[in-house]
Amino acid sequence: MVSTFCFRLIVEGCAVASMLGLLEARETAARERVEDLREEAARAAAALEAAEIELDRRVIAREELVDALAASAEEATVVTEVEGEEVSAPVPVSASVPGAVVPPWREGLSVSVLSLDNQRILNVLQDRPGHEPVRAKDIAAALGIDNTVAAKVEGVRSKAKRLAERGWLLQEASGAFSAGRRLVAGPVGGSSA
Repeated sequence: MVSTFCFRLIVEGCAVASMLGLLEARETAARERVEDLREEAARAAAALEAAEIELDRRVIAREELVDALAASAEEATVVTEVEGEEVSAPVPVSASVPGAVVPPWREGLSVSVLSLDNQRILNVLQDRPGHEPVRAKDIAAALGIDNTVAAKVEGVRSKAKRLAERGWLLQEASGAFSAGRRLVAGPVGGSSA
């Protein structure tokens, strides 16, 4: 009877030792996984920080460009004296590059600060009889852009929306656009505000 008891104790002891070994192996694997995830999180945090720095730089660059365009537009209108009278005369300002920031409209600001595409959109709406609101698809057609291609129409809509947001155009609730104010011809054959 003693030998059966000893044998049972040895078998159960091996089972407990085997179970402990299995748990230790799982713990080690979990610890390694945690360390891997910590390293991955540190890399992600570093990438996030770099992306946030880049975003901040881009925001500052855009804001500086808008400020510079606004200052340039203010300098574009100079007061000169002609025979004792003060006359406001616009000074030619070179047209901005396509895709440039659209400065907010204000009295005396020439459309030459806008890209040629934006100037063309303004001209289409200004030249429209009755100045009725026009949908982006019709603006695209008037510009000679294939209005059956959705991406091209969306490009025109995006530009018109930006012009409306900055006060150059009016956007109706229906999504159509119209000339918000009668603009005066500018140096590029476009209009000026």
